[in-house]
Amino acid sequence: MSYKIRSRIWIEAKNHVLLGEGRVQLLKAIETEGSLSKAAKNLGLSYKKAWSLIDSVNKSAKEPVTINSTGGKGGGGAELTAYGKKLIAAFDEINQNCWNFLDLQLSKLEEL
Repeated sequence: MSYKIRSRIWIEAKNHVLLGEGRVQLLKAIETEGSLSKAAKNLGLSYKKAWSLIDSVNKSAKEPVTINSTGGKGGGGAELTAYGKKLIAAFDEINQNCWNFLDLQLSKLEEL
């Protein structure tokens, strides 16, 4: 028999979700696209939903994770701060460590 362990992690701060897989995907898309609207479009999110998620992260984090520039001739943009990049890297490492741990636990079931 083949077993699977399913799990999702998220990190909370000030009783609000700081980071989870969806927020991290959005932050990575902002880094790639250089724009919140383009990142939202790529992930199939409305701009309002994406803005709300980023606003929530920025309010929960100890430092801003994005820098936004207002529109002009070339339009506005968004980029990650150095802190935002470190936060993503930390989340990815924590998430991977969780999966590695769960894989070890799964082997205990398969040995029964």
